[in-house]
Amino acid sequence: MGEVRSRRVGVMGGTFDPVHLGHLRLAEEAVEALGLDALLFVPAAVPPHKLARGILSYRHRWRMLEIATRDHPRFEVSDVEVQVPGKSYTVITLRKLTELYGKEVDLFFILGLDAFLELDTWWHFEELFGLAQMTVLRRPGCDEGGIAQFLTERVSSQYARSPDGAGFTHPQLLPVHCLPNTWLDISATRIRQLVSAGKSIRYLVLTEVMEYIQANRLYRKEGVGDEPVGQGRCGLGDCAA
Repeated sequence: MGEVRSRRVGVMGGTFDPVHLGHLRLAEEAVEALGLDALLFVPAAVPPHKLARGILSYRHRWRMLEIATRDHPRFEVSDVEVQVPGKSYTVITLRKLTELYGKEVDLFFILGLDAFLELDTWWHFEELFGLAQMTVLRRPGCDEGGIAQFLTERVSSQYARSPDGAGFTHPQLLPVHCLPNTWLDISATRIRQLVSAGKSIRYLVLTEVMEYIQANRLYRKEGVGDEPVGQGRCGLGDCAA
């Protein structure tokens, strides 16, 4: 019998306030490029770096993700951020996912190039490279050559470019992948601004998400959401995103 392939699971974290077509397209391309069996959207519980403006309640952000992903056979929404008590840094989240899925699953943590180059500001960031295969999305305005420099200077000098040139390998730590992607210039901030101004967000989010926002009167000028923002947690992506 042939060797059984490990299940491949992608992890994409964020506030998703709201989830939009840019998020979904990136996820679709990651599934195809990496051959993922599943891709988890992990909505941040309460990321402190965004408390200044306030974020929509977890319940509403979760529901919009649920609506946006329900028809995709490999998209899932994970509530792992609210399963772990106390502060939920990325390292803790990935540890929990490893515990939930077991060693027979390969995790791929998907993040933008700009966030990757700031990983050294995240809590216990070195441990990330032993928990999941970092998968870096190429974004405009960032120096892709900086990936090699970051890895060799901030993580380990033993990281080297892979033979196919599509990433980096290490004798003990997990590989790092560079993933080309279609960049859709869609901003959750802009979507909230448009709703607040009474303008259309059609074709920026799925129709069902737009209808949910309208039905629940979200992002109106009278308030960001219908529930107060919590305190004291870091969302997936820690405090650097």
